[in-house]
Amino acid sequence: MLSVSRQERAARLEGLVSPDVVEDTDAVAHHYAHAAWSCLTEPGDGVAGALIAEMGVVDALETALGSGGRTTPALEAGRKRWQARVETIEDAFDRAKRAGARLIVPGSPEWPQRVDDLGVHAPRALWARGDLEALSRDRALALVGARAATGYGEHVTGELATHLARRGVTIVSGGAYGIDGMAHRGCLATGGTTVAALAGGVDRAYPAGHADLLGRIAQGPGVVIAEVPCGTPPTKWRFLQRNRLIAALSDATVVVEAGWRSGSLNTAGHASALGRP
Repeated sequence: MLSVSRQERAARLEGLVSPDVVEDTDAVAHHYAHAAWSCLTEPGDGVAGALIAEMGVVDALETALGSGGRTTPALEAGRKRWQARVETIEDAFDRAKRAGARLIVPGSPEWPQRVDDLGVHAPRALWARGDLEALSRDRALALVGARAATGYGEHVTGELATHLARRGVTIVSGGAYGIDGMAHRGCLATGGTTVAALAGGVDRAYPAGHADLLGRIAQGPGVVIAEVPCGTPPTKWRFLQRNRLIAALSDATVVVEAGWRSGSLNTAGHASALGRP
């Protein structure tokens, strides 16, 4: 179902990965398969993760898009989901190139190994704009909280982000209004490194009012990332799954201010499940 030659796959990867990847046949297959999986699955798809862990990312892709052979009810349900999205793969590569995004996959030098603790729910790939080295700094802390933040909450967030950034801590947040936005701005104000993890593609600023802020982050030394490909809209489910990524990218999570039903508490829950403070 996915009959793409080695030359075509290499051409699609050009500009998204380092030149040495495009020259290596095995690396091309590895990177292309991870990128394809990020298009076919929703974030945190454990069925896909288990299949990849068992078979390897390239063979798992062939199994997912084929028919017959080994099967289970979960695998058959997965195939229906995945095969319905095959047509999105080529568009994702084109959109990423137009946005100036980069592709990072497990095994890449820039891959943030912290996220591997998510196991079968780990991202298949990350699409990024900005300084890729920001993902692998020694110390990273998530600062998250309410969108409808109080002035006091924003003040505390700015103080925390500024002082932590001065001590070389990377600030991770979700790019939203309120606490998230202040965390990023406080970090940038002191020349620190910040990571914005989005629920939609990195080619579409969300919220739109933070287009300038996300652009500043992408100019470095920060980075804007998403595990969904360019062109993907944010949804409630993707926000919740994005929260697990924020927690996994960080050594600890701080919820500055939040309501009882806030998504920030969902982020804290993911951090707790990962054994992170």
